[in-house]
Amino acid sequence: MRLVPDAAEQPASPPAVRRLGAVELVPGRVRAAVLSMAGRVLDRTESSYDAATATPADIDRALAAAAGFFSAHELQGIGVAAAGLVDPLAGLILEVNDVPALHGYPVTERLGALTGTGVRVEHRARLQVLGDRWFGAGRGRRTFASVSTGEVLGVGVLYDGEVMAPPGGRSGAHMTVSASGERCTCGNRGCWKTLATTGWLRARARAAGLGDAVSLEALVNSGDALADRVVEEYAHNLALGLVNVQQLFAPGLFILHGEAREGGERLRTVVEERLRDAVAFVGAEQPRVLVGTAAVDDVALLGGAGLVLSHL
Repeated sequence: MRLVPDAAEQPASPPAVRRLGAVELVPGRVRAAVLSMAGRVLDRTESSYDAATATPADIDRALAAAAGFFSAHELQGIGVAAAGLVDPLAGLILEVNDVPALHGYPVTERLGALTGTGVRVEHRARLQVLGDRWFGAGRGRRTFASVSTGEVLGVGVLYDGEVMAPPGGRSGAHMTVSASGERCTCGNRGCWKTLATTGWLRARARAAGLGDAVSLEALVNSGDALADRVVEEYAHNLALGLVNVQQLFAPGLFILHGEAREGGERLRTVVEERLRDAVAFVGAEQPRVLVGTAAVDDVALLGGAGLVLSHL
């Protein structure tokens, strides 16, 4: 009796479901997600660490906590969207002003050892604009800007189909917008980051007597005239950096992500009007501003997935 069928008679195994892994590593937080090949988020997790006091071992633990669930999926690779300066070829995060423990951190080596999967890293702003291009509001366009707001500030520009930043490149957070402004964590004065992040918003609200932990959403919904002025000032500060981007590249479309969605139509309108007032090119596309409305903003994770796709 023949107990084992011939190989030709063996039932075919179903093909493995292909998945993409993505990680966002920013000061104080690690987010990880598993995505379909079409960019749909299927599973996610998050961990945190103290940005100011963390050691490299603390970063290791945060990555392990965020990446552990990858083991349940067959991944084609993992793309990391990292804040700060990045060396994509060496797989290193070179410097993050707010997180000393990330200086020289070998993120691809550590995450690869944790998951057994190939890992690539790139600067968050570069990946964010690619996330919008492949899976978001930038689909079908060859030129636009994708903007992150909140604790992390930055802008990625796609110009005629190419990302306008060197590999591991810059986010624009440290462009000078006020020559006599506050001292930044980078050591310079008047960086865009000092005027248009959550830190500035909280400090400004506190100085105006509006409380110590006021969010943009709370300010917008308060109905208080003083809160309205703080929101408008924040929107103008955000527009300061974007005006420079429009002057240089005229992307036309600006897609705002992160904290800006809490500002809703009010903030979007102020930023768009500021851009249109400050920049006028004959025959050029009028600047237009869109605000991401999703409850969870995944554009950096989508960019991480796109990084994997681009190397398959």
